[in-house]
Amino acid sequence: MGDVICDDYLEIFYMIKRIIGLSIILTIGGILLLSFRTKENVDLSSYSTEGLDLYYIAPNFNEIEDDNTFISPELGKSYIGFKEAVAFKESRGDYGVVNQFGYLGKYQFGKGTLALIGVKNVKRNKFLSDPVLQEKAFYANLSRNKWVLRRDIKWFVGRRMNGVEVTESGILAAAHLSGPGAVKKYLRSGGVEGFADAFGTTIRYYMKRFGGYDTSFVVPNKKAKVI
Repeated sequence: MGDVICDDYLEIFYMIKRIIGLSIILTIGGILLLSFRTKENVDLSSYSTEGLDLYYIAPNFNEIEDDNTFISPELGKSYIGFKEAVAFKESRGDYGVVNQFGYLGKYQFGKGTLALIGVKNVKRNKFLSDPVLQEKAFYANLSRNKWVLRRDIKWFVGRRMNGVEVTESGILAAAHLSGPGAVKKYLRSGGVEGFADAFGTTIRYYMKRFGGYDTSFVVPNKKAKVI
């Protein structure tokens, strides 16, 4: 009698074992089948972020307000197009304007910058009423900045930084905004060391807005002077 009961228990045990084994096999098979069907039916490439600009910095109000307001198909991406675009951003192209911080003329020069390029002992009204002098000052400042930033232009042009392609014209425009020293820090820190002027305009914004112009006309000159 005891042997019969023992045999019954063994039979039940093996039956349960077979059921569990079969359940495991069916579960694994179902998972594999589902995975194959998923690969066939879902195009995962549509979820790829490759090529997307995932670094975004929200511009301040000043940058939104006048973005892309200067369009000149005739001048295009030439040097003249570049300087007129910068002038429009700085002063709307007005030679006679002085802003609330004392920056002068079409390109909004500070007195310190003008002194560096040889414009000294020139009365404010004389400078504001002399378009030729202002144009010479703009070129001299570009020429000096291009010399100061010559290595950075060589190293960084063509790279992307904070979602913006670095170009020579963008670098020179940013140097006009912040000075070449601040642009060096920005580039050599990978865009970490930033700068914003009194209106909140950033180096990144200038590099984006004024990128891609032909500034090969500008000759780098350490001692560039107007007078």
